[in-house]
Amino acid sequence: MQTLKQYQAKNCQGCPLNGICHKAKGNRTIEINFELQRYRKQANELLNTKKGIDKRKQRCHDVETVFGNIKQNHRFRRFMLRGKEKVAIEWGLLAIAQNIRKRAA
Repeated sequence: MQTLKQYQAKNCQGCPLNGICHKAKGNRTIEINFELQRYRKQANELLNTKKGIDKRKQRCHDVETVFGNIKQNHRFRRFMLRGKEKVAIEWGLLAIAQNIRKRAA
């Protein structure tokens, strides 16, 4: 469960930044989710370790080229079917076709 803390400015009426820093009619209100901030900090620390940097470098070789190949070279822009089950089947067929092309090359 996530909890949000709300903070509200006491008086925005004579502030020179009024209207620039927020669009609400009253005083500026912000919400802070400390648990989300903690998760973001943890993820950032993991991404910036040696292992995290190596994983991010590897991603462009592993994943992005497959999606780019399917979209650009095989002109797949949108699913023809609707619904999660049908889209999953269509994506499975695309993956099979990609794997066959990869094995044949």
